[in-house]
Amino acid sequence: MSKLYTEMTKEELLAEKKSLKKRYDAFKARGLKLDMSRGKPGADQLDLSTGIYDVKYYIADGLDVRNYGMLDGIPSCKQLFADLMGVDSKNVVIGPNASLTLMYDYIGQCYTHGAGDKPWCKLDEVKFICPVPGYDRHFTICEYFGIKMINVPMNLDGPDMDAIEELVKDESVKGMFCVPKYSNPQGITFSDEIVEKIAALKPAAKDFRIIWDNAYCIHDLVDDGDELLNIFDILPKYGNEDMVVEVCSTSKITFPGAGVSAIIASDNNIAQIKTRLNAQTISYDKMNQHRHVQFFGNADGVREHMKKHAKILKPKFDMVLKHLNDELGDKGIASWFNPKGGYFISLDVMDGCAKRTGELCKAAGVTLTTVGATYPYGIDPKDSNIRIAPSFPPVEELDIAAELLCICVRLACVEKLLEK
Repeated sequence: MSKLYTEMTKEELLAEKKSLKKRYDAFKARGLKLDMSRGKPGADQLDLSTGIYDVKYYIADGLDVRNYGMLDGIPSCKQLFADLMGVDSKNVVIGPNASLTLMYDYIGQCYTHGAGDKPWCKLDEVKFICPVPGYDRHFTICEYFGIKMINVPMNLDGPDMDAIEELVKDESVKGMFCVPKYSNPQGITFSDEIVEKIAALKPAAKDFRIIWDNAYCIHDLVDDGDELLNIFDILPKYGNEDMVVEVCSTSKITFPGAGVSAIIASDNNIAQIKTRLNAQTISYDKMNQHRHVQFFGNADGVREHMKKHAKILKPKFDMVLKHLNDELGDKGIASWFNPKGGYFISLDVMDGCAKRTGELCKAAGVTLTTVGATYPYGIDPKDSNIRIAPSFPPVEELDIAAELLCICVRLACVEKLLEK
């Protein structure tokens, strides 16, 4: 076993820096242009769904889907999502290609018309709980609406519930964004106990809303993927049916630019959403909804399709994890979670070294997610978290990029220790 960096003498650190710099300069001289910044499917994943355009007719559920009608989606598509998510189809509204749009629109609805109480725009302050590290798009929505974000740390079984239970005593805390299965970026799935505690919350704000962003609901990398307790089965036990609004989409199942999304909620919430949609749109793309139903047939068809994605993605995750283990596993300068699904690997490095790692990577031709993006306002208090997105580059490029990333982590940490 190699020596921990924190136990090295100054002379040993200087020798390590010299060795790492030599490796780094060799990579830099190659003029690389590699991208691990966003969780985009690779072209080989997108190719899996090209058959979706082979639909020969456009009559679905007795309706010509090329025409007006069915504001909340065609029944067969509503049923497809209902079966996937374990809910009743009457509690499903089919949306556009991105669930991000549904989340933004729902928060906008709460701002202008409220969620069973006074519109949020008429309040002095609106606060949201944000488990961290988290999804930068959630933070962007909050910033756009002027919502004050409150960090709550993620544990290995989900967010810190002691902190959340205390925060919801404040009536100005109106909600929480979270990714409950294969969280972005750590890949953590909320335990049954955490889901139960969330369902049992008693917020001071009666219009408290949890945006349950179940983006990776069936995105397993292995056969024994994580199981997430269906929160809609638990909410009635605590009289909290209206507290959770769930979103999901086929963005990483078929095409991010041409998928189908869904919002799932209680009868009361669905009624409010439909009222807003009646003013907002005639209907979303029903032809695309029909194409997806025809292509998959049923929920089992979607699950079988996801096994094809896993065969492509698993080797990419394995490649990154191999380099992390080989290069960083015994240095005492980094930690990470081995996810069973999702789209990211979250790497925590020595405090104060993440930004420097990003700078070194960029200078050598590897683009990472902007360091700090996994925290509200782009501020990582410890400057330690790096989100790795392995999905887009081919395995051969990941092999290079992951090795270079590890060299940059080691170099940044040696520099930090030498400063001390």
